[in-house]
Amino acid sequence: MSSAPPVSFFDRPNSYIGRTVPRPNAKKLLQGRGTYVDDITLPRMTHVVFVRSPHAHAKIIGIDRAAAQEMPGVIAIVTGPELAKVITPWVGVLTHMKGLKSAPQHALAIDRACWQGEAVAAVVAETRAEAEDAAEMVVVEWEELPAVVDMEAALDASTPVIHPELGDNLAFRRELVTGEVDAAFAAADHVFEEVYHTGRHTGVCLEPRAVLADYQPAEGKLVAYQATQAPHMIQNLLAKHLNLTESDVRVICKDVGGSFGIKVHIYPDEMATAALSVLLRRPVKFIADRLESFVTDIHARDHRIKGRIAVNTDGEILAFEIDDRTAIGPYSVYPRTSAVEANQVVNLVGGPYKHKAYRASTEVVFQNKNVTCQYRAVGHPVACAVTEGLVDLAARKLGIDPAEIRRRNLIPDDAYPYTGLAGLPYESLSHHASLDKLLALMDYDGLRAEQAELRKCGVYRGIGLASFIEVTNPSSAFYGIGGARISSQDGCTIRLDPTGTIICATGVTEQGQGTEAIIAQIAATAVGVTMEKVRVITGDTDATPYGGGTWASRGAGIGGEAALQAGKALRQNILAVAAAMLQAAPETLDIRNGTVVDADTGNERLPLEEIGRVVYFRPDTLPKGLQPEFVVTRHYVQKDYPFVFTNGIQGSYLEVDTETGFVTLLKHWCVEDCGTIINPQLVDEQIRGGVVQGLGGALFEHCIYDDRGQLVNGSMIDYLVPMAGEMPDIIVGHVVSPTASSELGAKGAGEAGTAGAPAAVMNAINDALRPLNVSLTAQPFTPESILLALGKVQAGRK
Repeated sequence: MSSAPPVSFFDRPNSYIGRTVPRPNAKKLLQGRGTYVDDITLPRMTHVVFVRSPHAHAKIIGIDRAAAQEMPGVIAIVTGPELAKVITPWVGVLTHMKGLKSAPQHALAIDRACWQGEAVAAVVAETRAEAEDAAEMVVVEWEELPAVVDMEAALDASTPVIHPELGDNLAFRRELVTGEVDAAFAAADHVFEEVYHTGRHTGVCLEPRAVLADYQPAEGKLVAYQATQAPHMIQNLLAKHLNLTESDVRVICKDVGGSFGIKVHIYPDEMATAALSVLLRRPVKFIADRLESFVTDIHARDHRIKGRIAVNTDGEILAFEIDDRTAIGPYSVYPRTSAVEANQVVNLVGGPYKHKAYRASTEVVFQNKNVTCQYRAVGHPVACAVTEGLVDLAARKLGIDPAEIRRRNLIPDDAYPYTGLAGLPYESLSHHASLDKLLALMDYDGLRAEQAELRKCGVYRGIGLASFIEVTNPSSAFYGIGGARISSQDGCTIRLDPTGTIICATGVTEQGQGTEAIIAQIAATAVGVTMEKVRVITGDTDATPYGGGTWASRGAGIGGEAALQAGKALRQNILAVAAAMLQAAPETLDIRNGTVVDADTGNERLPLEEIGRVVYFRPDTLPKGLQPEFVVTRHYVQKDYPFVFTNGIQGSYLEVDTETGFVTLLKHWCVEDCGTIINPQLVDEQIRGGVVQGLGGALFEHCIYDDRGQLVNGSMIDYLVPMAGEMPDIIVGHVVSPTASSELGAKGAGEAGTAGAPAAVMNAINDALRPLNVSLTAQPFTPESILLALGKVQAGRK
């Protein structure tokens, strides 16, 4: 028997799978020819600006709009009770998250604002400038109420309840116990514990949230041009709350300037914009400016976690235990809910390791700050920081090298299928192969030697490792079972045009990550044409198959598989026609680079243009019994697992200046396993971009609130995001373990970079400061926090 590996569909002569090819939309975007929502102008278009609460918690005593109504260009000034006659409120809960509760939320606050930034009135004018000027003249009389700011105090009996009808400020609680936890801790040689904090931060997309709603009363239809990741979800929500049928709502999502989960939700001001269009029967445009983005775009990562690890003296990990508390603002965000992040933390802590006992609890509490919800790598960096922080703590206390303790405890690569202690199945992970590859890429031993030499000179460099698991390709387990109409399947419609061009309409969306490129690569490979012959259509509920959009690293794994199956079906249909024309058997033919060829020899027989000409314009020349089908739709939903888990590991090398507290990132590595790699360059870009966002949370980004619930750094002057000059070289490596749940074998890669970077940096800082017996566990690790830990400054002194 031959020992050669089997030839797969992707080994075909014109396969684009595994090749770095340019993005089809890159030239357009680089030439500034993209079409973003703010580029769209419609006849009779108006602009809306929202009057927002300056208080974290306050009653609306009255709204005086007399002066504003007299301002030039003003069309309408609308309050919450008036808009509530057009659009119904919503409650952000999922039924499968038992006990999750939230209060009804309106597009505009009715009688009370619950966070600084909540919209209480809408000013619609002919121009944005006129709307802004008029909004300044709207006078709101407030009665300030006590604000619940501190998540730790939110559940105290003495703390005011934000929504009295809910009874308390507890939105959700989950407890999970697996194995003999108490026995494991009792039997352990050592128990180490620590408290971790992850700082609340946000996405800061280049393009802010944006919507242009155009209600057309003659047809009773609403068209919403929206910067969103999930057009069909938005279609459903607008129809539901504006009393329209879904088919009367069209959501068009053209170019989108970044999303990161920020744009996978529906926001009250976006709902209000659609409702205003219905109310006024004119197009209404809303573009969030940067200042209101800071107080209305979802925040994330606001956690305090007490963690314990039980280990034996030889470094064997026996058990993890966590007690998580997180605050989500005054409402659970609709429709995905704000409890998902905490739920993910419970699911992911300890995930890479073969321990036998796990106890986790999480409490999700309401507070009077901006809402939090799903931001890139939901819960992953929080869970990873706790897990990897505890593993490094154990290694440090036991005197075991951080790489070695991981080697002793990571789930073996031949142990799969495997069920994690959170009860979720892992199909096939590659922790040890990834660790080996990372250590080789880093020259780990060489770095350790360099670190030791430099310490003799008073230079404090640290090496941090962080292994992680990653949720990708979700099934309906995320939202469908909880009642949210967010599709877990996606479709792809592919057609052959008379010129031999392939038009590919997909339910997944493009936000700058390269979806159009990978769908084109898969379709070209499946049909047998060149990339230049493929055009991809995304983001239009009237033109694309129903789907979930792009989130949770599902674009390639779900949307890509649908494109593959549709392309293969179209290819078979084309070959059936070609066989009839050539009087040959279909199985003796193939399609390569847009031409039908003899499969065995590659001899060219017919170009697709000729087949298209005959099928569309001279079908009378074809056999009577042959019915050409050159439009094919296929759908795909991942059913084998709740999520297709994948994994990776990151390494960080940095230097801490103990005089200034500044951290200099010297180099960063990430080895990940996303299964089949469709476009190596795009995967590497995904990883690098994700790492940068993770580094931002670790070192720079933090939404800081004062005791009254006021965001005190809500501008690009005060809120730090990573800049190119602060970033290190980021080296990316891959281990490939295709998922068997699809023919394509692709897992996701969107969360991997963000998931592990903060933990790797934390462990590297603590490794650097180990000789000084200093350890930090509260992100972000600012110069001030490092100097405080070193005792070189005192709290409250500048």
